[in-house]
Amino acid sequence: MVKPKHMEPDMSKVLIVGAGGVGNVVVHKCAQRPDIFSAITLASRTKSKCDAIAAEIADIDIKTAQVDADNVPELTELIRQEEPQLVINVALPYQDLTIMDACLEAGVDYLDTANYEPLDTARFEYQWQWDYQERFQEKGLMALLGSGFDPGMTNVYTALAAKNYLDEVQEIDIIDANAGDHGQPFATNFNPEINIREVTATCRHWENGDWVESGALQTKRSFDFPEGIGSMNIYRMYHEEMESLVKHIPTIRKAQFWMTFSDNYLKHLEVLQNVGMTRIDEVEYNGQKIVPLQFLKAILPDPGSLGPLTKGRTCIGVIARGWKNGQRKQVYIYNICDHEKCYAEVNSQAISYTTGVPAVVGGIMMLTGKWHKPGVWNMEQFDPQLFLDEVGPMGLPHVVVDGGEWPEL
Repeated sequence: MVKPKHMEPDMSKVLIVGAGGVGNVVVHKCAQRPDIFSAITLASRTKSKCDAIAAEIADIDIKTAQVDADNVPELTELIRQEEPQLVINVALPYQDLTIMDACLEAGVDYLDTANYEPLDTARFEYQWQWDYQERFQEKGLMALLGSGFDPGMTNVYTALAAKNYLDEVQEIDIIDANAGDHGQPFATNFNPEINIREVTATCRHWENGDWVESGALQTKRSFDFPEGIGSMNIYRMYHEEMESLVKHIPTIRKAQFWMTFSDNYLKHLEVLQNVGMTRIDEVEYNGQKIVPLQFLKAILPDPGSLGPLTKGRTCIGVIARGWKNGQRKQVYIYNICDHEKCYAEVNSQAISYTTGVPAVVGGIMMLTGKWHKPGVWNMEQFDPQLFLDEVGPMGLPHVVVDGGEWPEL
């Protein structure tokens, strides 16, 4: 594919929107690649957070700005002022559509790590963003959706299984383990509001051409994780990458997503649900309207504060089953990431690291023209090997167990 003129090496300015844990990682990792990112601007609602992250970077000057990502004209003005070639959205999922609107208005490519969900409904799906396809195509712009780990790397792993290891992918199990410990009575490893909305949502998995619903975290299995992590309980839940994977790889007959939770986390979550603290509708308190979950977020530990406390590893991967040369076969593709090593490198634990690094690599794919096509796309729609060749040296190498026996989940 011919590289667009606006993507020449001396024209690779990036605007990063969002200064949370993932934004911190994205800034650090972009700064490590001045061959791609010649200039970096970090913007968020709270400029002081941007300034604190910028102060940690010694090798390159990071410009900072204040912006309300819910305000399309304000964000459009900032984009026009900064003239980036790419906007990396690591703000809240509620803001995906307004940031996409601003990118269309200003004429710049877009990338995010999680799909849109409305603020007042615990429901997330890609259709809202897929509906932007024609608008991005007409303007010759690209939007890359879900360039995190899950979604993101898990999509790439599934595409790799389909390209190199299976003639037909029929089943996938996406399995996410945080085998780490931060020592806090109860805390979430990323934005508490998003985390709790996600894990308390009705579970859905794909089976025989339809979505099957069940209660949140009601289905439990045990899985023996590799490289000494060992056996952990995993719980089935809905996750957005299944929606795009079953659409773009239509041979998939069954798709499930599993995540580990400690008994302590589940005990606290149950109590919080029972007393109404996970509600997302407004309640009146002392003459004011508050959302209980947003109040809970305010009093829980900031995920960014967990970096120096967290020890252990994550293990996130995909088991894909299907046919190869007329025989049933399965392949397990995974990454293991160490919390303490991540903190030593970028002052963030592995949850933020595993999301932030793929966002940077997605940006590299777009800016170099290796992955670039006008429209709105998911990760599995591009060559997975090009991405993996870049993301491994950037800190997230993968392991392939070709064949072997892994349990049916």
